[in-house]
Amino acid sequence: MLIPENQRELAVEVVEKLRTAGFEAYWAGGCVRDRLLGRAPKDYDVATGAVPDEIRRLFGRRRTLAIGAAFGVIHVLGPKGAGQVEVATFRRDAAYSDGRHPDSVTFSSAKEDAARRDFTINGLFYDPIADEVIDFVGGRDDLQRGILRAIGRPCERFAEDKLRLLRAVRFAATLGFSIEAETLEAVRKMAAEITVVSPERIAMEMREMLASSARAEAVRLLVDTGLADAVLPELTTGEPIEPILAVINRLDRPGFPLALASMLYGLVDTAAARRACNRWRLSNKEADRVGWLIGHFDALDDARSMRWSALQPIVVAEGIEDLLALREAALPGCPEAAYCRSLLERPPEKLSPPPLLTGDDLHEIGVPQGPKYRLLLDRVRAAQLDEEIHTRDEALELVDRLMKET
Repeated sequence: MLIPENQRELAVEVVEKLRTAGFEAYWAGGCVRDRLLGRAPKDYDVATGAVPDEIRRLFGRRRTLAIGAAFGVIHVLGPKGAGQVEVATFRRDAAYSDGRHPDSVTFSSAKEDAARRDFTINGLFYDPIADEVIDFVGGRDDLQRGILRAIGRPCERFAEDKLRLLRAVRFAATLGFSIEAETLEAVRKMAAEITVVSPERIAMEMREMLASSARAEAVRLLVDTGLADAVLPELTTGEPIEPILAVINRLDRPGFPLALASMLYGLVDTAAARRACNRWRLSNKEADRVGWLIGHFDALDDARSMRWSALQPIVVAEGIEDLLALREAALPGCPEAAYCRSLLERPPEKLSPPPLLTGDDLHEIGVPQGPKYRLLLDRVRAAQLDEEIHTRDEALELVDRLMKET
Protein backbone atom coordinates (compact mmCIF):
# COMPACT_ATOMS: atom_id res chain seq x y z
CA MET A 1 0.00 0.00 0.00
CA LEU A 2 1.35 3.38 -1.01
CA ILE A 3 1.73 6.04 1.67
CA PRO A 4 1.55 9.59 0.24
CA GLU A 5 4.13 11.00 2.64
CA ASN A 6 6.56 8.19 1.81
CA GLN A 7 6.01 8.77 -1.91
CA ARG A 8 6.79 12.46 -1.49
CA GLU A 9 9.91 11.76 0.58
CA LEU A 10 11.22 9.44 -2.14
CA ALA A 11 10.56 12.07 -4.82
CA VAL A 12 12.47 14.68 -2.79
CA GLU A 13 15.32 12.24 -2.18
CA VAL A 14 15.65 11.52 -5.90
CA VAL A 15 15.92 15.23 -6.75
CA GLU A 16 18.38 15.87 -3.91
CA LYS A 17 20.64 13.00 -4.95
CA LEU A 18 20.68 14.10 -8.59
CA ARG A 19 21.43 17.69 -7.56
CA THR A 20 24.25 16.62 -5.25
CA ALA A 21 25.78 14.72 -8.17
CA GLY A 22 25.70 17.93 -10.22
CA PHE A 23 22.62 17.30 -12.38
CA GLU A 24 19.65 19.57 -12.98
CA ALA A 25 16.50 17.85 -11.67
CA TYR A 26 12.86 18.80 -11.02
CA TRP A 27 9.51 17.22 -10.37
CA ALA A 28 7.61 17.16 -13.65
CA GLY A 29 4.16 16.80 -15.16
CA GLY A 30 1.09 15.61 -13.31
CA CYS A 31 2.53 15.71 -9.81
CA VAL A 32 3.31 19.42 -10.26
CA ARG A 33 -0.15 20.10 -11.65
CA ASP A 34 -1.85 18.26 -8.80
CA ARG A 35 0.28 19.97 -6.16
CA LEU A 36 -0.61 23.41 -7.51
CA LEU A 37 -4.29 22.43 -7.52
CA GLY A 38 -4.05 21.37 -3.88
CA ARG A 39 -4.41 17.68 -4.67
CA ALA A 40 -2.25 14.83 -3.42
CA PRO A 41 -0.28 13.46 -6.41
CA LYS A 42 -0.93 9.79 -7.21
CA ASP A 43 2.69 9.38 -8.26
CA TYR A 44 5.80 11.43 -8.96
CA ASP A 45 7.91 11.97 -12.06
CA VAL A 46 11.32 13.58 -12.10
CA ALA A 47 12.92 15.20 -15.16
CA THR A 48 16.70 15.60 -15.15
CA GLY A 49 19.78 16.38 -17.18
CA ALA A 50 21.29 13.02 -16.19
CA VAL A 51 21.19 10.30 -18.86
CA PRO A 52 19.97 6.75 -18.08
CA ASP A 53 23.40 5.23 -17.43
CA GLU A 54 24.24 8.07 -15.04
CA ILE A 55 20.93 7.63 -13.22
CA ARG A 56 21.55 3.90 -12.77
CA ARG A 57 25.09 4.43 -11.55
CA LEU A 58 23.90 7.02 -9.07
CA PHE A 59 21.05 4.98 -7.56
CA GLY A 60 22.46 1.50 -8.16
CA ARG A 61 21.11 -1.30 -10.30
CA ARG A 62 19.22 -2.90 -7.43
CA ARG A 63 17.15 0.25 -6.98
CA THR A 64 16.48 0.93 -10.64
CA LEU A 65 14.52 -0.52 -13.53
CA ALA A 66 15.55 0.29 -17.10
CA ILE A 67 12.27 -0.65 -18.82
CA GLY A 68 12.04 2.66 -20.69
CA ALA A 69 15.74 3.40 -21.04
CA ALA A 70 15.52 3.73 -24.84
CA PHE A 71 13.33 6.81 -24.28
CA GLY A 72 15.49 8.10 -21.44
CA VAL A 73 13.33 6.70 -18.63
CA ILE A 74 14.57 4.91 -15.51
CA HIS A 75 12.40 3.91 -12.55
CA VAL A 76 13.92 4.39 -9.10
CA LEU A 77 12.49 2.06 -6.47
CA GLY A 78 11.75 3.29 -2.97
CA PRO A 79 11.26 1.65 0.42
CA LYS A 80 8.00 0.10 1.56
CA GLY A 81 5.06 2.42 1.03
CA ALA A 82 7.00 4.78 -1.25
CA GLY A 83 6.48 3.03 -4.56
CA GLN A 84 8.76 4.21 -7.35
CA VAL A 85 9.66 7.43 -9.11
CA GLU A 86 9.95 7.67 -12.90
CA VAL A 87 13.12 9.58 -13.73
CA ALA A 88 13.32 10.82 -17.32
CA THR A 89 16.14 12.60 -19.07
CA PHE A 90 15.24 15.97 -20.61
CA ARG A 91 14.56 15.12 -24.23
CA ARG A 92 13.42 16.27 -27.65
CA ASP A 93 11.31 13.80 -29.65
CA ALA A 94 11.72 12.88 -33.30
CA ALA A 95 8.70 12.20 -35.54
CA TYR A 96 5.88 9.92 -34.33
CA SER A 97 5.39 7.58 -37.30
CA ASP A 98 2.87 5.37 -35.49
CA GLY A 99 0.88 8.21 -33.93
CA ARG A 100 1.81 6.99 -30.44
CA HIS A 101 5.59 6.83 -29.87
CA PRO A 102 8.54 8.92 -31.06
CA ASP A 103 10.77 7.16 -33.58
CA SER A 104 13.75 8.28 -31.52
CA VAL A 105 14.66 10.79 -28.83
CA THR A 106 17.49 13.26 -28.40
CA PHE A 107 18.53 14.33 -24.93
CA SER A 108 18.10 18.06 -24.51
CA SER A 109 17.32 20.89 -22.07
CA ALA A 110 14.49 21.42 -19.59
CA LYS A 111 12.90 24.04 -21.87
CA GLU A 112 12.89 21.70 -24.88
CA ASP A 113 11.55 18.90 -22.71
CA ALA A 114 8.61 21.06 -21.60
CA ALA A 115 7.83 21.98 -25.22
CA ARG A 116 7.37 18.33 -26.29
CA ARG A 117 4.71 17.58 -23.65
CA ASP A 118 0.96 17.48 -24.30
CA PHE A 119 -0.80 20.29 -22.40
CA THR A 120 0.48 23.42 -20.71
CA ILE A 121 -0.80 22.29 -17.31
CA ASN A 122 1.34 19.13 -17.68
CA GLY A 123 4.42 21.00 -18.91
CA LEU A 124 5.37 22.50 -15.54
CA PHE A 125 8.44 21.70 -13.46
CA TYR A 126 8.81 22.15 -9.72
CA ASP A 127 11.96 22.47 -7.63
CA PRO A 128 11.09 20.88 -4.25
CA ILE A 129 14.34 22.13 -2.74
CA ALA A 130 13.83 25.81 -3.55
CA ASP A 131 10.00 25.54 -3.60
CA GLU A 132 9.93 27.10 -7.06
CA VAL A 133 7.76 26.45 -10.13
CA ILE A 134 9.56 26.50 -13.49
CA ASP A 135 7.12 27.37 -16.28
CA PHE A 136 8.27 27.52 -19.91
CA VAL A 137 4.81 27.04 -21.46
CA GLY A 138 2.33 29.25 -19.59
CA GLY A 139 0.88 26.34 -17.68
CA ARG A 140 0.56 28.14 -14.38
CA ASP A 141 -1.74 30.81 -15.83
CA ASP A 142 -3.87 28.14 -17.51
CA LEU A 143 -4.14 26.25 -14.21
CA GLN A 144 -5.36 29.37 -12.44
CA ARG A 145 -7.86 30.13 -15.21
CA GLY A 146 -9.09 26.52 -15.51
CA ILE A 147 -8.08 26.13 -19.16
CA LEU A 148 -6.78 23.03 -20.93
CA ARG A 149 -4.50 24.13 -23.77
CA ALA A 150 -2.20 22.10 -26.00
CA ILE A 151 1.44 23.15 -26.01
CA GLY A 152 2.36 24.75 -29.33
CA ARG A 153 0.15 23.87 -32.29
CA PRO A 154 -2.65 21.54 -31.15
CA CYS A 155 -2.83 19.52 -34.38
CA GLU A 156 0.90 18.84 -34.18
CA ARG A 157 0.64 17.71 -30.54
CA PHE A 158 -2.25 15.37 -31.33
CA ALA A 159 -0.61 14.06 -34.50
CA GLU A 160 2.39 12.98 -32.41
CA ASP A 161 0.30 10.94 -30.00
CA LYS A 162 -3.35 10.32 -30.86
CA LEU A 163 -4.09 9.15 -27.32
CA ARG A 164 -3.85 12.82 -26.35
CA LEU A 165 -7.24 13.31 -27.97
CA LEU A 166 -8.86 11.21 -25.24
CA ARG A 167 -6.58 12.65 -22.57
CA ALA A 168 -7.86 16.12 -23.46
CA VAL A 169 -11.40 15.00 -22.63
CA ARG A 170 -10.32 13.22 -19.44
CA PHE A 171 -8.32 16.14 -18.08
CA ALA A 172 -10.97 18.70 -18.94
CA ALA A 173 -13.75 16.64 -17.34
CA THR A 174 -11.94 15.45 -14.21
CA LEU A 175 -10.37 18.83 -13.48
CA GLY A 176 -13.48 20.81 -14.36
CA PHE A 177 -11.54 22.82 -16.97
CA SER A 178 -12.70 24.25 -20.27
CA ILE A 179 -10.83 23.25 -23.43
CA GLU A 180 -9.19 26.21 -25.17
CA ALA A 181 -10.87 26.96 -28.53
CA GLU A 182 -8.02 26.00 -30.89
CA THR A 183 -7.32 22.85 -28.87
CA LEU A 184 -11.01 21.87 -28.93
CA GLU A 185 -11.20 22.48 -32.67
CA ALA A 186 -8.21 20.19 -33.20
CA VAL A 187 -9.80 17.43 -31.10
CA ARG A 188 -12.97 17.60 -33.18
CA LYS A 189 -11.04 17.70 -36.44
CA MET A 190 -8.88 14.69 -35.58
CA ALA A 191 -11.34 12.63 -33.48
CA ALA A 192 -11.64 9.81 -36.05
CA GLU A 193 -7.87 9.24 -35.85
CA ILE A 194 -8.14 7.91 -32.28
CA THR A 195 -8.60 4.45 -33.82
CA VAL A 196 -4.83 4.17 -34.43
CA VAL A 197 -4.44 3.85 -30.66
CA SER A 198 -4.56 0.32 -29.28
CA PRO A 199 -7.93 -0.78 -27.84
CA GLU A 200 -6.25 -1.50 -24.51
CA ARG A 201 -5.00 2.09 -24.17
CA ILE A 202 -8.40 3.47 -25.14
CA ALA A 203 -9.97 1.26 -22.47
CA MET A 204 -7.48 2.56 -19.88
CA GLU A 205 -8.49 6.15 -20.59
CA MET A 206 -12.17 5.22 -20.45
CA ARG A 207 -11.64 3.49 -17.10
CA GLU A 208 -10.17 6.65 -15.62
CA MET A 209 -12.97 8.81 -17.01
CA LEU A 210 -15.74 6.53 -15.77
CA ALA A 211 -14.12 6.08 -12.34
CA SER A 212 -14.24 9.85 -11.84
CA SER A 213 -17.10 11.71 -10.20
CA ALA A 214 -17.08 13.80 -13.40
CA ARG A 215 -17.94 10.76 -15.56
CA ALA A 216 -21.09 12.38 -16.97
CA GLU A 217 -19.16 15.43 -18.14
CA ALA A 218 -16.52 13.15 -19.69
CA VAL A 219 -19.18 11.29 -21.67
CA ARG A 220 -20.78 14.58 -22.75
CA LEU A 221 -17.40 15.76 -24.05
CA LEU A 222 -16.82 12.46 -25.85
CA VAL A 223 -20.06 12.97 -27.73
CA ASP A 224 -19.52 16.70 -28.28
CA THR A 225 -16.03 16.26 -29.73
CA GLY A 226 -16.95 13.33 -31.98
CA LEU A 227 -14.67 10.92 -30.14
CA ALA A 228 -17.66 8.79 -29.13
CA ASP A 229 -18.31 8.06 -32.81
CA ALA A 230 -14.96 6.29 -32.91
CA VAL A 231 -14.65 4.69 -29.47
CA LEU A 232 -18.30 3.99 -28.55
CA PRO A 233 -20.58 4.53 -31.57
CA GLU A 234 -23.48 2.92 -29.71
CA LEU A 235 -23.87 6.27 -27.93
CA THR A 236 -24.33 8.25 -31.12
CA THR A 237 -27.23 6.52 -32.85
CA GLY A 238 -29.51 9.54 -32.58
CA GLU A 239 -30.95 8.93 -29.11
CA PRO A 240 -30.80 11.96 -26.76
CA ILE A 241 -27.69 11.89 -24.59
CA GLU A 242 -29.16 13.76 -21.61
CA PRO A 243 -31.03 10.78 -20.07
CA ILE A 244 -27.86 8.68 -20.29
CA LEU A 245 -25.84 11.41 -18.58
CA ALA A 246 -28.42 11.61 -15.80
CA VAL A 247 -28.17 7.87 -15.13
CA ILE A 248 -24.37 7.91 -15.13
CA ASN A 249 -24.39 10.86 -12.76
CA ARG A 250 -26.62 9.08 -10.23
CA LEU A 251 -24.27 6.13 -9.86
CA ASP A 252 -22.19 6.08 -6.69
CA ARG A 253 -18.56 5.11 -7.38
CA PRO A 254 -19.45 2.45 -9.98
CA GLY A 255 -17.05 -0.19 -11.18
CA PHE A 256 -16.11 -0.09 -14.84
CA PRO A 257 -18.62 -2.74 -16.07
CA LEU A 258 -21.51 -0.99 -14.29
CA ALA A 259 -20.53 2.43 -15.64
CA LEU A 260 -20.24 1.04 -19.17
CA ALA A 261 -23.55 -0.79 -18.89
CA SER A 262 -25.21 2.42 -17.69
CA MET A 263 -24.30 4.03 -21.02
CA LEU A 264 -25.42 1.11 -23.15
CA TYR A 265 -28.62 -0.18 -21.55
CA GLY A 266 -31.69 0.72 -23.58
CA LEU A 267 -29.52 1.29 -26.66
CA VAL A 268 -28.21 -2.20 -27.42
CA ASP A 269 -28.93 -5.84 -26.68
CA THR A 270 -26.59 -8.28 -24.95
CA ALA A 271 -24.81 -9.30 -28.16
CA ALA A 272 -24.12 -5.69 -29.16
CA ALA A 273 -22.92 -4.90 -25.65
CA ARG A 274 -20.40 -7.71 -25.89
CA ARG A 275 -19.23 -6.41 -29.27
CA ALA A 276 -18.56 -3.05 -27.64
CA CYS A 277 -16.54 -4.80 -24.92
CA ASN A 278 -14.61 -6.79 -27.49
CA ARG A 279 -13.78 -3.59 -29.35
CA TRP A 280 -11.81 -2.50 -26.27
CA ARG A 281 -10.54 -6.05 -25.65
CA LEU A 282 -11.98 -6.17 -22.17
CA SER A 283 -11.59 -9.35 -20.15
CA ASN A 284 -14.21 -12.06 -20.49
CA LYS A 285 -15.25 -11.40 -16.90
CA GLU A 286 -15.93 -7.73 -17.58
CA ALA A 287 -17.67 -8.43 -20.89
CA ASP A 288 -19.83 -11.08 -19.21
CA ARG A 289 -20.85 -8.63 -16.48
CA VAL A 290 -21.75 -5.87 -18.94
CA GLY A 291 -23.74 -8.30 -21.08
CA TRP A 292 -25.51 -9.77 -18.03
CA LEU A 293 -26.52 -6.31 -16.79
CA ILE A 294 -27.88 -5.33 -20.21
CA GLY A 295 -29.69 -8.64 -20.61
CA HIS A 296 -31.25 -8.61 -17.12
CA PHE A 297 -32.19 -4.96 -16.76
CA ASP A 298 -35.85 -5.68 -17.55
CA ALA A 299 -35.88 -9.04 -15.76
CA LEU A 300 -36.87 -7.42 -12.46
CA ASP A 301 -39.82 -5.47 -13.85
CA ASP A 302 -42.29 -7.87 -12.22
CA ALA A 303 -40.06 -8.93 -9.33
CA ARG A 304 -42.80 -8.68 -6.69
CA SER A 305 -45.11 -11.04 -8.60
CA MET A 306 -42.51 -13.51 -9.87
CA ARG A 307 -42.25 -17.06 -8.56
CA TRP A 308 -39.30 -17.33 -6.21
CA SER A 309 -37.77 -20.03 -8.40
CA ALA A 310 -37.61 -17.54 -11.30
CA LEU A 311 -36.41 -14.57 -9.25
CA GLN A 312 -33.95 -16.34 -6.93
CA PRO A 313 -31.25 -17.11 -9.56
CA ILE A 314 -31.12 -13.40 -10.40
CA VAL A 315 -31.09 -12.24 -6.77
CA VAL A 316 -28.20 -14.55 -5.83
CA ALA A 317 -26.18 -13.83 -8.99
CA GLU A 318 -22.75 -12.26 -8.55
CA GLY A 319 -23.80 -9.09 -10.39
CA ILE A 320 -26.99 -8.38 -8.43
CA GLU A 321 -25.63 -5.32 -6.61
CA ASP A 322 -24.63 -3.76 -9.92
CA LEU A 323 -28.01 -4.62 -11.44
CA LEU A 324 -29.88 -3.02 -8.55
CA ALA A 325 -27.62 0.05 -8.69
CA LEU A 326 -28.29 0.37 -12.40
CA ARG A 327 -32.07 0.13 -11.97
CA GLU A 328 -32.00 2.62 -9.10
CA ALA A 329 -30.01 5.08 -11.20
CA ALA A 330 -32.23 4.60 -14.26
CA LEU A 331 -35.53 4.43 -12.35
CA PRO A 332 -35.21 6.52 -9.17
CA GLY A 333 -37.46 5.18 -6.43
CA CYS A 334 -37.72 1.81 -8.21
CA PRO A 335 -39.87 -0.40 -5.91
CA GLU A 336 -38.56 -3.61 -7.49
CA ALA A 337 -35.00 -2.74 -6.50
CA ALA A 338 -36.07 -2.04 -2.94
CA TYR A 339 -37.97 -5.34 -2.86
CA CYS A 340 -34.93 -7.28 -4.09
CA ARG A 341 -32.73 -5.58 -1.50
CA SER A 342 -35.12 -6.77 1.19
CA LEU A 343 -34.81 -10.32 -0.16
CA LEU A 344 -31.03 -10.11 0.09
CA GLU A 345 -31.43 -9.65 3.85
CA ARG A 346 -32.85 -13.17 4.18
CA PRO A 347 -30.66 -15.67 6.02
CA PRO A 348 -28.49 -17.79 3.70
CA GLU A 349 -30.51 -20.94 4.28
CA LYS A 350 -33.62 -19.15 3.02
CA LEU A 351 -31.94 -17.16 0.27
CA SER A 352 -30.04 -20.04 -1.27
CA PRO A 353 -30.60 -23.40 0.46
CA PRO A 354 -28.38 -26.34 -0.52
CA PRO A 355 -29.89 -28.36 -3.42
CA LEU A 356 -31.90 -31.41 -2.41
CA LEU A 357 -30.38 -33.47 -5.23
CA THR A 358 -27.16 -33.56 -7.23
CA GLY A 359 -26.06 -35.38 -10.34
CA ASP A 360 -24.63 -38.14 -8.14
CA ASP A 361 -28.08 -38.78 -6.72
CA LEU A 362 -29.52 -39.16 -10.22
CA HIS A 363 -26.71 -41.55 -11.12
CA GLU A 364 -27.43 -43.67 -8.03
CA ILE A 365 -31.08 -44.20 -9.02
CA GLY A 366 -30.12 -45.15 -12.57
CA VAL A 367 -30.99 -42.03 -14.56
CA PRO A 368 -29.01 -42.25 -17.84
CA GLN A 369 -26.44 -39.48 -18.21
CA GLY A 370 -27.23 -36.79 -20.74
CA PRO A 371 -29.11 -33.49 -21.21
CA LYS A 372 -31.95 -34.91 -19.07
CA TYR A 373 -29.73 -34.53 -15.94
CA ARG A 374 -29.79 -30.74 -16.16
CA LEU A 375 -33.52 -30.59 -16.91
CA LEU A 376 -34.39 -32.83 -13.97
CA LEU A 377 -32.12 -30.97 -11.55
CA ASP A 378 -33.56 -27.64 -12.65
CA ARG A 379 -37.15 -28.88 -12.13
CA VAL A 380 -36.28 -30.21 -8.68
CA ARG A 381 -34.49 -26.99 -7.73
CA ALA A 382 -37.47 -24.89 -8.83
CA ALA A 383 -39.88 -27.04 -6.79
CA GLN A 384 -37.57 -26.76 -3.77
CA LEU A 385 -37.34 -22.95 -4.00
CA ASP A 386 -41.10 -22.64 -4.41
CA GLU A 387 -41.48 -24.86 -1.30
CA GLU A 388 -43.41 -27.51 -3.16
CA ILE A 389 -40.93 -30.10 -1.87
CA HIS A 390 -38.78 -30.04 1.26
CA THR A 391 -36.82 -33.28 1.55
CA ARG A 392 -34.54 -35.52 -0.49
CA ASP A 393 -37.19 -38.24 -0.55
CA GLU A 394 -39.75 -35.80 -1.97
CA ALA A 395 -37.21 -34.73 -4.57
CA LEU A 396 -36.63 -38.32 -5.62
CA GLU A 397 -40.38 -38.89 -5.88
CA LEU A 398 -40.63 -35.86 -8.15
CA VAL A 399 -37.84 -37.22 -10.34
CA ASP A 400 -39.66 -40.54 -10.56
CA ARG A 401 -42.88 -38.80 -11.69
CA LEU A 402 -41.03 -36.67 -14.23
CA MET A 403 -39.26 -39.73 -15.66
CA LYS A 404 -42.61 -41.50 -16.10
CA GLU A 405 -44.08 -38.47 -17.86
CA THR A 406 -41.32 -38.67 -20.46
